[in-house]
Amino acid sequence: MKTLWKLTKEAARYKGLYVIAILSTFALTVINLTAPKLLSKMTGIVSKGVDDAALSTIRYLALGLLGLYLLRVLFRFLANYLAHRAAWYLVGDLRSRLYNKLQSLDLAFFHDKQTGDLMSRVVNDTRDFELLYAHMIPDIITNLVTFAGVLVILLTVNWKLALITCAPIPLILCSGVIFAKVVRPFFRASQKTMGELNAQLQDSLSGLHEIQAFGQEEYEGERVRSKSLEQVVAMLRALRASAIFHPCVELLSAAGTVLVVFFGGYLAHKGQLTVEDIVAFVLYLGLFYAPVSGLANLLESLQQSLAGAERVTLILDTPSNITNAPDAVDLTDVQGAVTFEHVDFDYGNNIPVLKDVSFECKPGMMVALVGPTGVGKTTATQLISRFYDPVGGRILVDGKDIKTVTLSSLRANISPVLQDTFLFNGTIAENIGYARPSATREEIENAARAAYIHDDILAMPDGYETQVGERGLRLSGGQKQRVAIARAILRNSPIIILDEATASVDVQTERHIQAAINRLTGARTIIAIAHRLSTIQNADLILVFHEGEIVERGTHAELMAQQGHYYRLQKSQEVGVIVEG
Repeated sequence: MKTLWKLTKEAARYKGLYVIAILSTFALTVINLTAPKLLSKMTGIVSKGVDDAALSTIRYLALGLLGLYLLRVLFRFLANYLAHRAAWYLVGDLRSRLYNKLQSLDLAFFHDKQTGDLMSRVVNDTRDFELLYAHMIPDIITNLVTFAGVLVILLTVNWKLALITCAPIPLILCSGVIFAKVVRPFFRASQKTMGELNAQLQDSLSGLHEIQAFGQEEYEGERVRSKSLEQVVAMLRALRASAIFHPCVELLSAAGTVLVVFFGGYLAHKGQLTVEDIVAFVLYLGLFYAPVSGLANLLESLQQSLAGAERVTLILDTPSNITNAPDAVDLTDVQGAVTFEHVDFDYGNNIPVLKDVSFECKPGMMVALVGPTGVGKTTATQLISRFYDPVGGRILVDGKDIKTVTLSSLRANISPVLQDTFLFNGTIAENIGYARPSATREEIENAARAAYIHDDILAMPDGYETQVGERGLRLSGGQKQRVAIARAILRNSPIIILDEATASVDVQTERHIQAAINRLTGARTIIAIAHRLSTIQNADLILVFHEGEIVERGTHAELMAQQGHYYRLQKSQEVGVIVEG
């Protein structure tokens, strides 16, 4: 009920369409209840003999019946189309809302999530809302109203026979409750395994190059087949329960029909029931048990829809750990000063990643973070953009605690260039301009020149309109990296974060990129992570990280003179070996 209430609030914005659809549904029900009455009257007239007056009455009744059937066409169209229209708009809104919710969640949320499963929730699970609001809810209303209307009519015809007709109803209701409890976990498992199957497909298709390179097609095919079989088995368990439930409902309904026929014949024999009433009772009997069977069928679809709805609402109800403070203000006129004050951080597992990290980066400075892999360098840069919040200490930009400013204004002043460069499936111009959609072609080309990628782009068949493919598949690693640098340059942010910006390029390209970085030095605050120490020798400040702590700091010359960690890293790269110490 809690889930249904949330869903009802979501659908309330389309209440106008739903009101018309529901009113049309009520009108349909009235027509369906009225038509058998007219037919029974015609039967009663015929059974008494047909004269001219009776023939005239039959003519009017037939015209009335035709009018009812024409109205039924109109109201069925309104009920079906408007309910579908509202439901599909609701699905579209929920998909957008769910995607926006995912965008707002902090990175920690995605640590144990699979992309394919999240895609399944956005696309597949939301689709069940259409089934719920366009089919089940209108049909439930129709069935309930029809059932109540027919019951009233049957009671007026013959209350004794009507009560006998109701005898199987408690048994049907009890079986429905039991069925709902049994089948919901099966549908929930089916939805879950469908998400896992999508995740497996997304993972396999993304790694298709590696699968073929290592000859693992058979292994991956078996993994997909296994996940697909899990989904099939979960669905078949639900369908097996349905295959038992629905015949039971039909049997109980048939038992009710048998009781009506038997006792109806008995009452007719006793003269307590006329032929006209028997015909009416038989006609209405189909309308009486049809809603019961219909509700039984809807109960199955309802469980399936609610299983998907639970997966959707689980995401929508997930709180984001990274949000704007109630009194957050925009960060304006940023000069680019970045300060860490005794910053501690872990990923919620009480295993320290950063321990008492403090440093100051003045506007226009280049600060380099160096050290072995896994010592917290990338985490430190992600804290600046508030992808995570420190568990201790604070981070300042221009003297303002970043928790007191809006996320949008903070990130608008930071341009990242990551080691794992991500390009969207579009043109090169679109990817460079992504940082600033209002940029002109001239500005895009100037940024490309500054990143030393302009000549490479012009050498391509379609120039700046060249399609890069999914994740930039059609470009080399060095080209992707320079496109990402051009994107950061175009944004013109006062703070630039370079996370191994030269990791995927050759020596010649590295020199070009280094020249581009040198051009920005002094004009922008640059925080660079580097394993190639040759790229950061001109940095104003070098911070050496070891096990989450800053163990050394200074310029290249100062650190070489200390002959500590930095000195050993430098020498190991010069001779191509690791120097222990």
